[in-house]
Amino acid sequence: MSQGGFRVGEIDTSKPHPARIYDYLLGGKDNYEVDQRAGDELAAAAPEVRIGVRANRAFMRRAVRHVTGAGVHQILDIGTGLPTSPNVHEIAHETVPDARVAYVDNDPIVHTHAEALLHGVGGTSSVLADLRDPRAVVDHPDVRRVIDFDEPVALFLVAVVHFLTDAEEPERIVADLRDALPAGSFLVLSHATGDFADRTDAEAVYHQATATLNLRTHARVERFFAGFELAEPGLVQVPFWRPDDVPAARSGEIGIYGGVARKAG
Repeated sequence: MSQGGFRVGEIDTSKPHPARIYDYLLGGKDNYEVDQRAGDELAAAAPEVRIGVRANRAFMRRAVRHVTGAGVHQILDIGTGLPTSPNVHEIAHETVPDARVAYVDNDPIVHTHAEALLHGVGGTSSVLADLRDPRAVVDHPDVRRVIDFDEPVALFLVAVVHFLTDAEEPERIVADLRDALPAGSFLVLSHATGDFADRTDAEAVYHQATATLNLRTHARVERFFAGFELAEPGLVQVPFWRPDDVPAARSGEIGIYGGVARKAG
């Protein structure tokens, strides 16, 4: 499966990659000069982007605690990005030591780092596969080794669906994944939006990358939750989804929606 002109399993360092840009904006070191330039251009086009990626990461952490607290002890995290501690399995293991987590990404650099991180960690796997082929993800033996689809699963699609173009039918892809989940499962999804500011310049940065950024409205993002029941407070900007503390003053500028929803029986 290809993404932005390269196949899964190939490393393209001539163009910025979304996972490495994200790593750079988080202050990580697993990125190249081309990713750093793209990250700086993105920050110039959308000054709140560094706060946004941290808020998105914090949303992910709260969502992990929510689903494990609701009794779901296995997580399928697709589009994981480069490992940043604490990662999903580390957060889950704080309260559920036997929680099982399968990480899926189509970037071989992400896959290599994840395998190193997970070495010796039971109940986890790292899979090189592409969200655009949901059946291949669900049926991958290293996913099946960790995830039992006869029991509730928390599907994490955090900051990844916005890299699917409309032509790739993102609603269908999410629906195919939903249909593989049993009742009682959860969807955790966050997605970039242009609802709060004109982000044409930010989108342009990703036109040079291995995947384009596709901003969508609140109504469009909410459609990904079809077949699920959104938990309170619904689909909101990520700093406002069950915050641990009072959101920072600039939180209202963050153009990322997030929501957590349960699949009814």
